Amino acid sequence: MIDVRLLRSDLEGVRAALARRGDPELDDLVVRAATLDARLRDITVTRDQLRAKVNDLSAEVGRIKRAGGDASALQAESRALGEAGSELDASYADVEARLRDLLLVIPNVPHPEAPDGAGDHDNPVVIGPVLPAEFEPHQRVPHWDTATELGVLDSERATKISGSMFTLQRGAGATLARALCQLALDRNADAFEEVRPPSLVSTATLTATGQLPKFADDAYAIERDDLWCIPTAEVPLTSIYAGEILDAAQLPVRLIAYSPCYRRESGSAGRDTRGMLRSHEFDKVEILAIATPEQAPDLLQELLRRALGTIEALELPHRVIEICTGDLGQSHHRSFDIEVFAPGADQWLEVSSVSWFSDYQARRANIRYRPADPDGTPRKGTELVHTLNGSALAVPRVWAAIMEVHRQPDGSVRIPEVLWPYMRGITVIEPRRPA
Repeated sequence: MIDVRLLRSDLEGVRAALARRGDPELDDLVVRAATLDARLRDITVTRDQLRAKVNDLSAEVGRIKRAGGDASALQAESRALGEAGSELDASYADVEARLRDLLLVIPNVPHPEAPDGAGDHDNPVVIGPVLPAEFEPHQRVPHWDTATELGVLDSERATKISGSMFTLQRGAGATLARALCQLALDRNADAFEEVRPPSLVSTATLTATGQLPKFADDAYAIERDDLWCIPTAEVPLTSIYAGEILDAAQLPVRLIAYSPCYRRESGSAGRDTRGMLRSHEFDKVEILAIATPEQAPDLLQELLRRALGTIEALELPHRVIEICTGDLGQSHHRSFDIEVFAPGADQWLEVSSVSWFSDYQARRANIRYRPADPDGTPRKGTELVHTLNGSALAVPRVWAAIMEVHRQPDGSVRIPEVLWPYMRGITVIEPRRPA
Protein backbone atom coordinates (compact mmCIF):
# COMPACT_ATOMS: atom_id res chain seq x y z
CA MET A 1 0.00 0.00 0.00
CA ILE A 2 1.09 3.59 -0.42
CA ASP A 3 2.60 5.51 2.50
CA VAL A 4 -0.17 7.28 4.40
CA ARG A 5 2.36 9.95 5.36
CA LEU A 6 2.42 11.02 1.71
CA LEU A 7 -1.25 11.90 2.03
CA ARG A 8 -0.27 14.37 4.74
CA SER A 9 2.90 15.81 3.24
CA ASP A 10 2.13 15.72 -0.51
CA LEU A 11 -1.53 14.98 -1.15
CA GLU A 12 -1.58 16.87 -4.44
CA GLY A 13 1.52 15.01 -5.59
CA VAL A 14 -0.12 11.65 -4.88
CA ARG A 15 -3.30 12.72 -6.68
CA ALA A 16 -1.29 13.85 -9.71
CA ALA A 17 0.77 10.64 -9.79
CA LEU A 18 -2.29 8.38 -9.58
CA ALA A 19 -4.13 10.48 -12.17
CA ARG A 20 -1.58 9.12 -14.66
CA ARG A 21 -3.26 5.72 -14.27
CA GLY A 22 -6.33 7.12 -16.01
CA ASP A 23 -8.91 5.92 -13.47
CA PRO A 24 -10.99 8.88 -12.27
CA GLU A 25 -12.30 6.93 -9.28
CA LEU A 26 -8.84 6.83 -7.74
CA ASP A 27 -8.86 10.53 -6.92
CA ASP A 28 -11.98 10.14 -4.78
CA LEU A 29 -10.40 7.18 -2.96
CA VAL A 30 -7.26 9.17 -2.20
CA VAL A 31 -9.19 12.18 -0.93
CA ARG A 32 -11.34 9.95 1.26
CA ALA A 33 -8.23 8.24 2.62
CA ALA A 34 -6.66 11.62 3.44
CA THR A 35 -9.87 12.69 5.19
CA LEU A 36 -9.96 9.50 7.26
CA ASP A 37 -6.31 9.91 8.18
CA ALA A 38 -6.97 13.47 9.35
CA ARG A 39 -9.92 12.20 11.38
CA LEU A 40 -7.69 9.56 13.01
CA ARG A 41 -5.21 12.21 14.04
CA ASP A 42 -7.99 14.41 15.46
CA ILE A 43 -9.32 11.48 17.49
CA THR A 44 -5.81 10.75 18.75
CA VAL A 45 -5.33 14.34 19.95
CA THR A 46 -8.74 14.41 21.66
CA ARG A 47 -8.20 11.00 23.23
CA ASP A 48 -4.75 11.95 24.54
CA GLN A 49 -6.15 15.13 26.05
CA LEU A 50 -8.98 13.20 27.67
CA ARG A 51 -6.61 10.58 29.09
CA ALA A 52 -4.40 13.31 30.52
CA LYS A 53 -7.47 14.87 32.17
CA VAL A 54 -8.47 11.48 33.67
CA ASN A 55 -4.95 11.05 35.05
CA ASP A 56 -5.09 14.51 36.60
CA LEU A 57 -8.48 13.74 38.15
CA SER A 58 -7.21 10.43 39.53
CA ALA A 59 -4.31 12.19 41.19
CA GLU A 60 -6.66 14.81 42.65
CA VAL A 61 -9.08 12.14 43.92
CA GLY A 62 -6.21 10.39 45.66
CA ARG A 63 -5.06 13.63 47.30
CA ILE A 64 -8.58 14.47 48.55
CA LYS A 65 -9.12 10.95 49.94
CA ARG A 66 -5.82 11.00 51.77
CA ALA A 67 -6.92 14.27 53.34
CA GLY A 68 -10.25 12.69 54.42
CA GLY A 69 -12.37 14.70 51.99
CA ASP A 70 -15.24 13.80 49.66
CA ALA A 71 -14.06 13.11 46.08
CA SER A 72 -17.31 11.64 44.74
CA ALA A 73 -17.94 14.49 42.31
CA LEU A 74 -14.49 14.19 40.83
CA GLN A 75 -14.89 10.40 40.62
CA ALA A 76 -18.15 10.82 38.72
CA GLU A 77 -16.47 13.23 36.32
CA SER A 78 -13.61 10.75 35.83
CA ARG A 79 -16.07 7.95 35.04
CA ALA A 80 -17.86 10.14 32.49
CA LEU A 81 -14.57 10.97 30.85
CA GLY A 82 -13.67 7.27 30.84
CA GLU A 83 -16.91 6.45 29.01
CA ALA A 84 -16.18 9.20 26.51
CA GLY A 85 -12.72 7.69 26.04
CA SER A 86 -14.23 4.29 25.32
CA GLU A 87 -16.41 5.86 22.65
CA LEU A 88 -13.35 7.50 21.14
CA ASP A 89 -11.55 4.15 21.14
CA ALA A 90 -14.44 2.61 19.22
CA SER A 91 -14.45 5.53 16.77
CA TYR A 92 -10.71 5.21 16.30
CA ALA A 93 -10.97 1.48 15.54
CA ASP A 94 -13.78 2.10 13.06
CA VAL A 95 -11.96 4.89 11.20
CA GLU A 96 -8.70 2.96 11.24
CA ALA A 97 -10.38 -0.10 9.67
CA ARG A 98 -12.06 2.06 7.00
CA LEU A 99 -8.74 3.72 6.19
CA ARG A 100 -6.94 0.39 5.87
CA ASP A 101 -9.67 -0.94 3.58
CA LEU A 102 -9.18 2.09 1.33
CA LEU A 103 -5.39 1.81 1.34
CA LEU A 104 -5.64 -1.84 0.31
CA VAL A 105 -7.42 -0.92 -2.93
CA ILE A 106 -5.50 2.25 -3.82
CA PRO A 107 -2.81 1.17 -6.32
CA ASN A 108 0.87 2.00 -6.28
CA VAL A 109 2.07 5.31 -7.73
CA PRO A 110 3.73 4.89 -11.15
CA HIS A 111 7.45 5.48 -11.54
CA PRO A 112 8.12 8.93 -13.06
CA GLU A 113 9.72 7.25 -16.11
CA ALA A 114 6.83 4.85 -16.71
CA PRO A 115 5.29 5.85 -20.08
CA ASP A 116 1.90 7.50 -20.03
CA GLY A 117 -0.96 5.69 -21.71
CA ALA A 118 -4.57 4.64 -21.39
CA GLY A 119 -4.25 0.88 -21.86
CA ASP A 120 -2.27 -2.00 -23.34
CA HIS A 121 -2.48 -0.50 -26.83
CA ASP A 122 -0.24 2.33 -25.59
CA ASN A 123 2.57 0.10 -24.30
CA PRO A 124 5.72 1.07 -26.23
CA VAL A 125 8.12 -1.52 -27.64
CA VAL A 126 11.53 -0.89 -26.04
CA ILE A 127 13.48 -3.90 -27.40
CA GLY A 128 12.88 -5.50 -30.78
CA PRO A 129 10.88 -6.86 -32.35
CA VAL A 130 13.37 -9.62 -33.19
CA LEU A 131 11.70 -11.53 -36.03
CA PRO A 132 12.77 -13.58 -39.06
CA ALA A 133 12.24 -12.07 -42.49
CA GLU A 134 9.20 -14.32 -42.82
CA PHE A 135 7.65 -17.43 -41.32
CA GLU A 136 7.36 -20.56 -43.44
CA PRO A 137 3.96 -22.15 -44.09
CA HIS A 138 4.81 -25.12 -41.86
CA GLN A 139 5.33 -22.69 -38.95
CA ARG A 140 1.87 -21.21 -39.42
CA VAL A 141 0.15 -24.29 -37.94
CA PRO A 142 -1.42 -23.63 -34.47
CA HIS A 143 0.37 -25.46 -31.69
CA TRP A 144 -2.81 -27.19 -30.54
CA ASP A 145 -3.04 -28.94 -33.93
CA THR A 146 0.66 -29.81 -34.09
CA ALA A 147 0.86 -30.99 -30.47
CA THR A 148 -2.26 -33.12 -30.81
CA GLU A 149 -0.96 -34.73 -33.99
CA LEU A 150 2.35 -35.46 -32.26
CA GLY A 151 0.54 -36.97 -29.27
CA VAL A 152 2.14 -34.58 -26.77
CA LEU A 153 -0.99 -32.56 -25.84
CA ASP A 154 -4.20 -34.28 -24.76
CA SER A 155 -6.75 -31.52 -24.18
CA GLU A 156 -9.72 -33.87 -24.46
CA ARG A 157 -8.63 -36.00 -21.53
CA ALA A 158 -7.57 -32.96 -19.51
CA THR A 159 -11.13 -31.67 -19.84
CA LYS A 160 -12.50 -35.08 -18.86
CA ILE A 161 -10.38 -35.09 -15.71
CA SER A 162 -10.70 -31.48 -14.55
CA GLY A 163 -12.95 -29.46 -16.86
CA SER A 164 -12.18 -26.74 -19.37
CA MET A 165 -8.98 -24.70 -19.38
CA PHE A 166 -6.77 -27.42 -17.95
CA THR A 167 -3.97 -29.03 -19.95
CA LEU A 168 -2.32 -32.43 -20.07
CA GLN A 169 1.08 -32.88 -21.71
CA ARG A 170 2.24 -36.38 -22.56
CA GLY A 171 5.51 -38.06 -23.46
CA ALA A 172 7.99 -35.62 -24.98
CA GLY A 173 5.50 -32.81 -24.30
CA ALA A 174 5.67 -33.42 -20.56
CA THR A 175 9.44 -33.77 -20.75
CA LEU A 176 9.62 -30.45 -22.60
CA ALA A 177 7.54 -28.70 -19.91
CA ARG A 178 9.84 -29.99 -17.17
CA ALA A 179 12.95 -29.19 -19.20
CA LEU A 180 11.87 -25.57 -19.58
CA CYS A 181 11.58 -25.19 -15.80
CA GLN A 182 14.95 -26.81 -15.17
CA LEU A 183 16.57 -24.59 -17.79
CA ALA A 184 15.25 -21.45 -16.08
CA LEU A 185 16.40 -22.67 -12.66
CA ASP A 186 19.88 -23.53 -13.91
CA ARG A 187 20.36 -20.27 -15.81
CA ASN A 188 19.75 -18.26 -12.63
CA ALA A 189 21.39 -20.52 -10.05
CA ASP A 190 24.57 -18.44 -10.19
CA ALA A 191 23.01 -15.58 -8.23
CA PHE A 192 19.66 -16.75 -6.81
CA GLU A 193 18.91 -19.07 -3.91
CA GLU A 194 16.49 -21.80 -4.94
CA VAL A 195 13.40 -22.14 -2.76
CA ARG A 196 10.54 -24.62 -2.93
CA PRO A 197 7.72 -22.64 -1.28
CA PRO A 198 4.27 -23.86 -0.22
CA SER A 199 1.64 -23.81 -2.95
CA LEU A 200 -1.09 -22.88 -0.42
CA VAL A 201 -0.86 -19.62 1.50
CA SER A 202 -2.84 -17.67 4.08
CA THR A 203 -5.06 -14.68 3.41
CA ALA A 204 -2.44 -12.40 4.97
CA THR A 205 0.22 -13.73 2.60
CA LEU A 206 -1.94 -13.22 -0.48
CA THR A 207 -2.84 -9.72 0.73
CA ALA A 208 0.82 -8.77 1.17
CA THR A 209 1.57 -8.91 -2.55
CA GLY A 210 -1.62 -7.08 -3.59
CA GLN A 211 -3.69 -10.00 -4.92
CA LEU A 212 -6.23 -9.44 -2.18
CA PRO A 213 -8.70 -7.92 -1.91
CA LYS A 214 -8.77 -6.76 -5.55
CA PHE A 215 -8.18 -10.08 -7.31
CA ALA A 216 -10.12 -12.43 -5.03
CA ASP A 217 -12.32 -13.55 -7.92
CA ASP A 218 -9.27 -14.77 -9.85
CA ALA A 219 -7.89 -16.86 -6.99
CA TYR A 220 -8.76 -20.39 -5.89
CA ALA A 221 -9.81 -20.38 -2.23
CA ILE A 222 -9.85 -23.27 0.23
CA GLU A 223 -12.32 -21.62 2.57
CA ARG A 224 -12.42 -24.36 5.20
CA ASP A 225 -8.76 -23.76 6.04
CA ASP A 226 -8.48 -20.06 5.10
CA LEU A 227 -5.90 -20.94 2.46
CA TRP A 228 -5.44 -19.91 -1.15
CA CYS A 229 -3.73 -21.58 -4.11
CA ILE A 230 -0.87 -19.38 -5.21
CA PRO A 231 -1.21 -17.55 -8.56
CA THR A 232 2.60 -17.29 -8.71
CA ALA A 233 5.60 -18.09 -6.50
CA GLU A 234 5.99 -14.33 -6.05
CA VAL A 235 3.35 -14.60 -3.32
CA PRO A 236 5.12 -16.95 -0.87
CA LEU A 237 8.61 -15.68 -1.78
CA THR A 238 7.69 -12.09 -0.91
CA SER A 239 6.39 -13.10 2.51
CA ILE A 240 9.38 -15.20 3.54
CA TYR A 241 10.65 -12.14 5.42
CA ALA A 242 7.24 -10.71 6.39
CA GLY A 243 7.41 -8.97 9.77
CA GLU A 244 11.21 -9.17 9.84
CA ILE A 245 14.02 -6.60 9.90
CA LEU A 246 17.02 -7.35 7.67
CA ASP A 247 20.49 -5.88 7.85
CA ALA A 248 21.57 -3.72 4.93
CA ALA A 249 24.48 -6.10 4.36
CA GLN A 250 21.99 -8.90 3.58
CA LEU A 251 20.52 -6.99 0.66
CA PRO A 252 19.76 -7.67 -2.03
CA VAL A 253 18.16 -11.01 -1.20
CA ARG A 254 17.78 -13.02 -4.42
CA LEU A 255 15.37 -15.95 -4.58
CA ILE A 256 14.21 -18.29 -7.33
CA ALA A 257 11.43 -20.86 -7.21
CA TYR A 258 9.62 -23.34 -9.37
CA SER A 259 5.95 -23.74 -8.52
CA PRO A 260 2.62 -24.73 -9.97
CA CYS A 261 0.37 -21.67 -10.36
CA TYR A 262 -3.41 -21.48 -10.16
CA ARG A 263 -5.67 -18.81 -11.65
CA ARG A 264 -9.39 -18.79 -12.28
CA GLU A 265 -8.95 -16.54 -15.32
CA SER A 266 -12.35 -15.02 -14.61
CA GLY A 267 -13.99 -13.51 -17.66
CA SER A 268 -11.60 -15.16 -20.12
CA ALA A 269 -14.00 -17.80 -21.46
CA GLY A 270 -13.64 -17.96 -25.24
CA ARG A 271 -10.57 -15.68 -25.27
CA ASP A 272 -7.18 -17.26 -26.03
CA THR A 273 -8.25 -20.49 -24.35
CA ARG A 274 -7.24 -22.98 -27.02
CA GLY A 275 -4.25 -25.21 -26.45
CA MET A 276 -1.75 -23.85 -23.95
CA LEU A 277 -2.50 -20.13 -24.24
CA ARG A 278 -4.58 -19.74 -21.09
CA SER A 279 -5.15 -22.30 -18.36
CA HIS A 280 -6.19 -22.61 -14.73
CA GLU A 281 -3.01 -24.46 -13.71
CA PHE A 282 0.49 -24.07 -15.10
CA ASP A 283 4.16 -24.31 -14.14
CA LYS A 284 6.42 -21.29 -13.75
CA VAL A 285 9.84 -20.33 -12.45
CA GLU A 286 9.92 -17.00 -10.62
CA ILE A 287 12.90 -14.80 -9.75
CA LEU A 288 12.50 -12.28 -6.93
CA ALA A 289 14.67 -9.69 -5.22
CA ILE A 290 14.35 -7.83 -1.92
CA ALA A 291 16.50 -4.72 -2.02
CA THR A 292 17.22 -1.22 -0.82
CA PRO A 293 15.63 1.62 -2.81
CA GLU A 294 19.05 2.42 -4.26
CA GLN A 295 19.61 -1.16 -5.49
CA ALA A 296 16.18 -1.54 -7.08
CA PRO A 297 16.64 0.21 -10.47
CA ASP A 298 19.69 -1.89 -11.43
CA LEU A 299 18.00 -5.06 -10.21
CA LEU A 300 14.98 -4.35 -12.40
CA GLN A 301 17.22 -4.27 -15.46
CA GLU A 302 19.08 -7.38 -14.31
CA LEU A 303 15.87 -9.40 -13.88
CA LEU A 304 14.75 -8.26 -17.32
CA ARG A 305 18.08 -9.26 -18.91
CA ARG A 306 17.97 -12.68 -17.29
CA ALA A 307 14.41 -13.45 -18.41
CA LEU A 308 15.09 -12.15 -21.92
CA GLY A 309 18.32 -14.14 -22.16
CA THR A 310 16.39 -17.38 -21.67
CA ILE A 311 13.93 -16.52 -24.43
CA GLU A 312 16.83 -15.68 -26.74
CA ALA A 313 18.51 -19.00 -25.90
CA LEU A 314 15.30 -20.78 -26.93
CA GLU A 315 15.57 -19.12 -30.36
CA LEU A 316 12.12 -17.55 -30.19
CA PRO A 317 11.07 -14.33 -31.95
CA HIS A 318 10.48 -11.74 -29.28
CA ARG A 319 10.07 -8.16 -28.17
CA VAL A 320 10.00 -6.24 -24.89
CA ILE A 321 7.33 -3.69 -24.09
CA GLU A 322 7.18 -1.29 -21.18
CA ILE A 323 3.84 -1.15 -19.41
CA CYS A 324 2.22 2.26 -19.58
CA THR A 325 0.57 3.93 -16.60
CA GLY A 326 -2.95 2.99 -17.68
CA ASP A 327 -2.03 -0.71 -17.90
CA LEU A 328 0.07 -1.07 -14.74
CA GLY A 329 -1.03 -3.69 -12.23
CA GLN A 330 -2.29 -2.81 -8.78
CA SER A 331 1.07 -3.15 -7.02
CA HIS A 332 3.37 -2.16 -9.87
CA HIS A 333 5.67 0.86 -9.81
CA ARG A 334 7.35 0.08 -13.12
CA SER A 335 6.98 -3.00 -15.30
CA PHE A 336 8.16 -4.64 -18.53
CA ASP A 337 6.66 -7.56 -20.46
CA ILE A 338 8.56 -9.98 -22.67
CA GLU A 339 6.46 -11.31 -25.53
CA VAL A 340 7.14 -14.05 -28.07
CA PHE A 341 5.50 -14.31 -31.44
CA ALA A 342 3.59 -17.51 -32.16
CA PRO A 343 3.18 -17.73 -35.96
CA GLY A 344 0.57 -20.50 -35.79
CA ALA A 345 -1.66 -18.58 -33.42
CA ASP A 346 -0.59 -15.41 -35.28
CA GLN A 347 -0.19 -13.31 -32.18
CA TRP A 348 2.24 -11.95 -29.64
CA LEU A 349 2.12 -13.88 -26.37
CA GLU A 350 3.21 -12.46 -23.02
CA VAL A 351 5.66 -14.95 -21.51
CA SER A 352 7.26 -12.89 -18.75
CA SER A 353 6.45 -9.85 -16.65
CA VAL A 354 9.31 -8.14 -14.80
CA SER A 355 8.21 -5.62 -12.20
CA TRP A 356 9.39 -3.24 -9.50
CA PHE A 357 6.91 -2.64 -6.68
CA SER A 358 8.84 0.04 -4.72
CA ASP A 359 7.86 -0.33 -1.02
CA TYR A 360 4.19 -1.04 -1.79
CA GLN A 361 4.31 -4.78 -1.01
CA ALA A 362 6.85 -4.37 1.78
CA ARG A 363 4.54 -2.02 3.64
CA ARG A 364 1.75 -4.62 3.54
CA ALA A 365 4.11 -7.40 4.60
CA ASN A 366 6.09 -5.18 7.01
CA ILE A 367 9.52 -6.08 5.64
CA ARG A 368 12.15 -3.59 6.83
CA TYR A 369 15.92 -3.22 6.92
CA ARG A 370 18.50 -1.37 8.99
CA PRO A 371 20.19 1.14 6.68
CA ALA A 372 23.93 1.70 6.95
CA ASP A 373 26.49 4.25 5.79
CA PRO A 374 28.89 3.30 2.97
CA ASP A 375 31.46 2.25 5.59
CA GLY A 376 28.96 -0.16 7.14
CA THR A 377 28.08 1.99 10.14
CA PRO A 378 24.40 1.37 11.02
CA ARG A 379 22.07 4.34 10.81
CA LYS A 380 19.32 5.04 13.28
CA GLY A 381 15.94 3.43 12.71
CA THR A 382 14.63 1.13 9.98
CA GLU A 383 13.24 1.58 6.47
CA LEU A 384 11.01 -0.47 4.19
CA VAL A 385 12.67 -2.63 1.55
CA HIS A 386 11.76 -2.58 -2.12
CA THR A 387 10.58 -5.75 -3.87
CA LEU A 388 10.99 -6.84 -7.48
CA ASN A 389 10.07 -9.99 -9.36
CA GLY A 390 10.00 -11.52 -12.78
CA SER A 391 8.93 -14.65 -14.60
CA ALA A 392 12.18 -16.46 -15.33
CA LEU A 393 10.03 -18.73 -17.47
CA ALA A 394 6.32 -19.53 -17.61
CA VAL A 395 5.78 -22.85 -19.35
CA PRO A 396 2.50 -22.74 -21.32
CA ARG A 397 3.09 -20.02 -23.88
CA VAL A 398 6.80 -20.74 -24.30
CA TRP A 399 5.89 -24.38 -24.87
CA ALA A 400 3.27 -23.28 -27.42
CA ALA A 401 5.70 -20.97 -29.21
CA ILE A 402 8.30 -23.76 -29.49
CA MET A 403 5.69 -26.03 -31.10
CA GLU A 404 5.01 -23.38 -33.74
CA VAL A 405 8.34 -21.61 -34.32
CA HIS A 406 10.40 -24.81 -34.37
CA ARG A 407 7.94 -26.88 -36.40
CA GLN A 408 9.62 -28.57 -39.39
CA PRO A 409 8.17 -29.20 -42.89
CA ASP A 410 7.48 -32.87 -42.03
CA GLY A 411 5.39 -31.89 -38.98
CA SER A 412 8.10 -32.67 -36.43
CA VAL A 413 9.24 -30.11 -33.85
CA ARG A 414 12.92 -29.34 -33.33
CA ILE A 415 13.95 -29.00 -29.70
CA PRO A 416 16.15 -25.90 -29.15
CA GLU A 417 19.71 -27.01 -28.47
CA VAL A 418 19.82 -25.30 -25.07
CA LEU A 419 17.19 -27.82 -23.87
CA TRP A 420 18.97 -30.98 -25.07
CA PRO A 421 20.66 -31.71 -21.70
CA TYR A 422 17.21 -31.99 -20.10
CA MET A 423 15.36 -33.96 -22.79
CA ARG A 424 16.67 -37.52 -22.20
CA GLY A 425 18.14 -37.66 -25.66
CA ILE A 426 15.13 -36.21 -27.50
CA THR A 427 16.24 -33.56 -29.99
CA VAL A 428 13.21 -33.76 -32.28
CA ILE A 429 9.59 -34.59 -31.46
CA GLU A 430 8.62 -36.85 -34.36
CA PRO A 431 5.16 -37.35 -35.88
CA ARG A 432 3.33 -40.45 -34.75
CA ARG A 433 3.79 -43.35 -37.11
CA PRO A 434 0.67 -44.93 -38.64
CA ALA A 435 -0.34 -48.20 -36.96
